[in-house]
Amino acid sequence: MTFTQWFIFFFVVQVVHGLGTWKLYIKAGRQAWEAFVPVYNAVILMKIINRPWWWTILLFVPVVNLIMFPVIWVETARSFGKNTTTDTVLALVSLGFYNYYLNYFVNVEHVKDRSLHPKSAAGDWVSSILFAIVAATIVHTYFIQPFTIPTSSLEKTLLVGDFLFVSKFHYGARIPMTTVAAPMVHDTIPILNIKSYLIKPELPYMRLPGFQKIKRNDIVVFNWPVDTMLDMRHTDKFYYKPIDKKTNYVKRAVGIPGDTLSIKDGYVYINGKQNVLNDRARIQFSYDVTFKGQIASNAQVYDILKRFDMTDGLGYDQETEKWIIPAATEEAVARARNHPNIASIEIRKDVMGHRDAGIFPMNAAYNLNNDYFGPLYIPQKGKTITLTPENLPLYKHLIKAYEGRELSVNGNQISIDGQVTNQYTFEQDYYWMMGDNRHNSQDSRVWGFVPFDHVVGKPVFVWMSWDGKSPRWERFFTTVGGNGKLVSYLIPFLVLLGVWFGFNAWRKKKASK
Repeated sequence: MTFTQWFIFFFVVQVVHGLGTWKLYIKAGRQAWEAFVPVYNAVILMKIINRPWWWTILLFVPVVNLIMFPVIWVETARSFGKNTTTDTVLALVSLGFYNYYLNYFVNVEHVKDRSLHPKSAAGDWVSSILFAIVAATIVHTYFIQPFTIPTSSLEKTLLVGDFLFVSKFHYGARIPMTTVAAPMVHDTIPILNIKSYLIKPELPYMRLPGFQKIKRNDIVVFNWPVDTMLDMRHTDKFYYKPIDKKTNYVKRAVGIPGDTLSIKDGYVYINGKQNVLNDRARIQFSYDVTFKGQIASNAQVYDILKRFDMTDGLGYDQETEKWIIPAATEEAVARARNHPNIASIEIRKDVMGHRDAGIFPMNAAYNLNNDYFGPLYIPQKGKTITLTPENLPLYKHLIKAYEGRELSVNGNQISIDGQVTNQYTFEQDYYWMMGDNRHNSQDSRVWGFVPFDHVVGKPVFVWMSWDGKSPRWERFFTTVGGNGKLVSYLIPFLVLLGVWFGFNAWRKKKASK
């Protein structure tokens, strides 16, 4: 929906509210016109139902308002003496139109300063659950979101089974675009395995101000730009998903807006200089491995690899008939070469000029592969480039899909929105996201640029880590990124938690005397 369509929708909602409650406003000692004034009518309604004014804000927070509207319908009815279970059910089932019945057909009286304490244990329980859901949804949407690492593309920095806290406020929290969605889940409702949202109505992209920009080599969580997944498990080529419901990915922003990026021999170069990562990061490549001697079982092979921190298992190339180590650091390989059961380990790298058909921009004119790529300019908001038939394949999808322009080509003539031009000014920033696992990572080399409107947030903390069989205690409560040795803050956290509970127990004991 456009801003104009949303304005019309908002205006209609205000009229519907006013027509259904203006007599109730009068019976509560207010003026009829107050029921029709946008936002102000909500503030007055909070006074009528004896609720705090800041509940008005929650009515305009996407997703949270889906919880708040039913609460307001019920609270309005109760403020005019309708407290029975039947009244509550009618208010909910009628989607609030039960208040029309109270407004026009029932002689009700306003209950001023009514008690807000639930009249039953069940009511108290429901109120507590609703409050918890609202609070958690606000935190999840605008401040901190939990996230799990599912793949090894950033292995050695982030491990499969790491549980992260992702900050939404570092880069600015994005306002949810899907306005009708289940709270605190992504695109699929667990257990039921059904879609968690409705595509319409959909808000335009908006983002709150952040206090930090994405820096080169930051680890970033973002929505997969080319996602057409029906849900987390099933693909549908023609399935449309709102940006904020596309699959969450986590990669490293090796290229930021305005950079010129290239890859040579598997290493990233930015503006002509080799990209240098922090000392916790470890670049990994794939290797052919040949074993010698008697190896009793596959378990023995995996034990050998695990000894050198090669945790991606073992593959096999049917064409070359060689075993493959999918991912290993150069340091690990150097040590593994001395193992008595390893005959040789040779790196698997492509050659310059060989075209990999699965590499961006997937165009026959570009002979690019995982190890030799570019040079490529990464678009920056407000910057203008000259478009040519040669570089158009790099930016064509960006202009059409991410910036919403109509683009056509007639011979060597390029038209954008019906105007012939050879210039284009970018409307947002773009990033080049890659995994440290250079031969086993689906990243920007496959699907290209990541627009800023797809950015979710910044991973800041590993609160738990599980290797599939047991906890990795040394990774509990550790920071993401940075330099120096990884430090766990689990013990200080437990000490503070113990002090907090001890203080609360002492305070309650003192108050009871």
